[in-house]
Amino acid sequence: MHNNYFFLRLLAPALTQHLGGYRVVACFSQEKDELVIGLTNGAAEFWLKAHLAGTQPLLSLPESFHRARQNSVDLLPDMLGRAVAEVSTVPNDRVLRIGFADGAVLLLKLFGPRPNAVFYPAPEAPGQLFQQRVTEDAGLLHRQPNTTPTDEEISAHPDPARLFPTLGEVPRLWLRAQGYDTAPQPRRKELVHEVLQRLSAPDAFYIIQLEGRTRLSLLPVGAVEQTLAPEPVVALRAFVPLLLGRGAYEAELRQLRQQLEKRADEATTSAALARRRLHALEHEASYRQTADLIMANLHQIPAGAEQVEVLDFYQHDQPRTIKLKPSETPQRTAQNLYRKAKNQQIETQQLQERVEKRETEALWCLERLEELPGLADLRTLRQWRKQHSLDPAAQTKTANELPFKVFEDGGFTILVGRNAQNNDLLTQRYAHKDDLWLHAKDVSGSHVVIKQRPGQTVPEPVLERVAQLAAWYSRRKNDSLCPVTVTPKKFVRKPKGAAAGQVIVEREKVVLVVPANPYERHA
Repeated sequence: MHNNYFFLRLLAPALTQHLGGYRVVACFSQEKDELVIGLTNGAAEFWLKAHLAGTQPLLSLPESFHRARQNSVDLLPDMLGRAVAEVSTVPNDRVLRIGFADGAVLLLKLFGPRPNAVFYPAPEAPGQLFQQRVTEDAGLLHRQPNTTPTDEEISAHPDPARLFPTLGEVPRLWLRAQGYDTAPQPRRKELVHEVLQRLSAPDAFYIIQLEGRTRLSLLPVGAVEQTLAPEPVVALRAFVPLLLGRGAYEAELRQLRQQLEKRADEATTSAALARRRLHALEHEASYRQTADLIMANLHQIPAGAEQVEVLDFYQHDQPRTIKLKPSETPQRTAQNLYRKAKNQQIETQQLQERVEKRETEALWCLERLEELPGLADLRTLRQWRKQHSLDPAAQTKTANELPFKVFEDGGFTILVGRNAQNNDLLTQRYAHKDDLWLHAKDVSGSHVVIKQRPGQTVPEPVLERVAQLAAWYSRRKNDSLCPVTVTPKKFVRKPKGAAAGQVIVEREKVVLVVPANPYERHA
């Protein structure tokens, strides 16, 4: 809540008291999106530092500040020498207003996603912008302030908290803890008035841990780490160094937790879908059983029949109707069904392997999630993340270095073309002659390359998963099974004048796989 309107409303009079008689003697920046203002009354100094970037701007009040000799640039020169008269807030907004004795005004806009600072040498003068790209902030001083809801409006609204967008996340959590969500309207009104009263005159300030983040709060919500006297300047000076010290650690920990939770959820979903398909295969009449019944009853199937009723000896001689194709003989139909049965057996085996693989992955992610609370600092966190190959920076770097989809499996790098021209680039420029080249057979699709590793052959499980990937990035994506060509790249050539992505394969091995993306968590 360090940028919350209710905290700024308490901070403003405290700053007025501190800055009475102070003049601006320095205004500069040493880092991107940083504004530093130095003030003095001749005997003491006061520093105000605003980090105006991203969705989480930060205002700090360091007790001392040493300006660097290099990489420092002066800003807002018209503000120098002006004496502070009063610090206030813009009603119902996260804007701090510093008014000077001669009528000049500095506005610090502390809400995202585009925070800013705007200086007005005179009330009617054009605004001088710190963030030049946010041109609409030039009129911030004259913007109509938000109104405060009346008591009648609060009494009439079924959810009065919604009338106060300035409450923010922490006060809403406090309301929820008091039973606000299930309370009748009169009780809701009472709770809103109570939380507004607490925010206007808090008993203390609290440094809390809430949802993996360190926060400054006016309410005892979450895990309270420190209880501070209700002095805004002192509280901000205690909170900001703590936040800066923990910010990177907490952000990376949240990112890592979300990454693992997403992987676990994707793996669980994938395993459930595979189990559902397995169940369907186990409980429907198999192609082999149907073929056996046709062959056993050839003597009673007339030529050109569209269907035949037989006794199903697999189901205790229950009657069963089998559909036939009048254009082909029963023997040919049975032959095709036996072929499909072989494919069905392959599919069943692959589904079982997928269930085992994805459930193992989900369990791995859950085990890693249990380890996160033990990673007490940023250095330990980063070492642990690298140890478990969970470093997003390395994955992003690899992806940015190559103009293809990039995957990893068992230490092998897999490259997937994005379109016809990109396929040509991959096969003709980036693939080595001994790299393995894969493509869905007889249909358009992505070229897929497994980069060679000296002295190592690609393991069969890796090859099978990459074949599934090649099928997935092809027109056979929705088929139950897909034949995939596998060959060293040296047996792939592009004829002169051939269309983009078109090649000739001189020697190949064909594998039959279920189209899938086993690496969807990285896609």
